[in-house]
Amino acid sequence: MATFQNVFQIVLMFFVLVTIHEWGHYYFAKRAGILVREFAIGFGPKLLSFKKGETRYTLRLLPIGGFVRMAGEDPEIVQINPGQRIAVALQGNKVTHIYLNEFEKRSDTIIGLVEQIDLEHDLFVRLDLDGDVQRYPIHPQAMMVSKDRETQIAPWNRQFGSKKVGQRAMAIFAGPLMNFILAFILFVTVVFLAGVPDKVQVQEVSQNSAAVKAGLQKGDIILSVNGEQIGADRNKLTNLIRGSVNQPMVWIIERNQEHLRKEVTPMDKGDGSGLVGVTLMALTRPATVTEGFANGWSTLSGASISILDSFGKLVTLQFKMDDLGGPVRIVEFTSEQVKAGLPYYINWAALMSLYLGIFNLLPFPALDGSRLVFLLFEAVRGKPVDPNRESMVHFVGFAMLMLLMIAVTYNDILRLIKG
Repeated sequence: MATFQNVFQIVLMFFVLVTIHEWGHYYFAKRAGILVREFAIGFGPKLLSFKKGETRYTLRLLPIGGFVRMAGEDPEIVQINPGQRIAVALQGNKVTHIYLNEFEKRSDTIIGLVEQIDLEHDLFVRLDLDGDVQRYPIHPQAMMVSKDRETQIAPWNRQFGSKKVGQRAMAIFAGPLMNFILAFILFVTVVFLAGVPDKVQVQEVSQNSAAVKAGLQKGDIILSVNGEQIGADRNKLTNLIRGSVNQPMVWIIERNQEHLRKEVTPMDKGDGSGLVGVTLMALTRPATVTEGFANGWSTLSGASISILDSFGKLVTLQFKMDDLGGPVRIVEFTSEQVKAGLPYYINWAALMSLYLGIFNLLPFPALDGSRLVFLLFEAVRGKPVDPNRESMVHFVGFAMLMLLMIAVTYNDILRLIKG
């Protein structure tokens, strides 16, 4: 049962992080009026698929990300050329379905040769019906049908490229933004679950140490040292100890709700700093609303700096292969956090969400950051980059990322085998 729970929580974390990221793209694309063809979690073969409204929602086999496919980003529907034979179905006076083949299966349709067709701007088709040429308006949500596969047409005003640079940039940036928002919410949740540090307590006392000689015991709460209040500041206590080698220190502790005075003389650690021989832990109390948000923001800021620093080392090649972790190591560490308890699991999910947001903003081909760079370039030069060239750049970048993931995963598996 525990193993099943671990697997469920690992899958849940992945699903939530990717879904919230892709939902950001989806929401702001829809808000800009862009036709979203597919909302996918995972890559590769489809495991589950259903359509609601204009969008198909899919769950795919490989849990390595997700995507939102917007009209105009990829090559659009099959091109229809003059002279091509098609069948159209009408509702009222507008074409609602355009059939490209298997005409014998189509009932209540008009079959003819295309003289002229426009599926992006004027939305019409002129058909030669055995010498009788008729012009039919096309519904902006008409379906193109080829062997029972339906694809909704995308008029120019529903395509990604038709929107203002700011609208497109927001649709791209919204994915990482949702990850940042989720990370902040989760960090705040951890604060409310775990509480905030309130006091410093002795967790363990080493044998034959200065702490034993002074009469310190496990569970003692340290209130002040040499008249200085300690509160929840373990670093302050550690620094006082290090700077007091062979110098008696007056500790006021709380034991069984009594205040006791202890004289503690740190021993020389061997490097000129003091050592008492205790392991310290923080006692917590429930956080106020202000503390929850303040500490959540502080954790978010600190973790962001740490993640950016690690990416900096990656760019400057200041790393070893074992410093990198792929899906295998992520699953391994997530399992450890699940076992450690809910606050640890949520904190790890927050870190992963933050990492996903920052990683996607890197200006590397195939990532959101690279797409934003292309949009910035378009805004500066006043015209977009050739879509074919941009697509090739992203394709190469995606291939490089996949190769890196394979190498890292292989290294993770070797590490597990070797123990």
